[in-house]
Amino acid sequence: MRNGGHFRRRRRPKIVGDMEEPELQLRVRRVTDKFTESMYFLANEPSVALYRLQEHVRRSLPELVQHKTDMQGVEEQCQGAIYTVEYACSAVKSMSNSAAYFKNIEGLLRQAISIKDQMSSLQSRSSVVTQAVPELPSFSSS
Repeated sequence: MRNGGHFRRRRRPKIVGDMEEPELQLRVRRVTDKFTESMYFLANEPSVALYRLQEHVRRSLPELVQHKTDMQGVEEQCQGAIYTVEYACSAVKSMSNSAAYFKNIEGLLRQAISIKDQMSSLQSRSSVVTQAVPELPSFSSS
């Protein structure tokens, strides 16, 4: 112990007869046993920790591999769904862009219906005229 910058020695218990010696030996044995046990524990601590770590990995790795496989399957399904949604979005955009084409088609259809109506009215007039005019005999030389 330190006292005023100087070290003091501990006093050794005085050995009185044979009574103190077995008790001292018992204490020394206990201390050396504890010291040996501590040294053994410290020497084997890393290997015990690594063994526990290996044991944990061995138990949890199959479950982690299964989760990884499941997640890869889910990822593939999600990628497929994303592709489908993107394709549907592009189809809707192209439909909205095609409104001008549909208006053009509508105008052409109206024009075609109008021309058909005109042709029908001309054809009906032509049939009225042919009914009013008698058929002329043909003067062909036989």
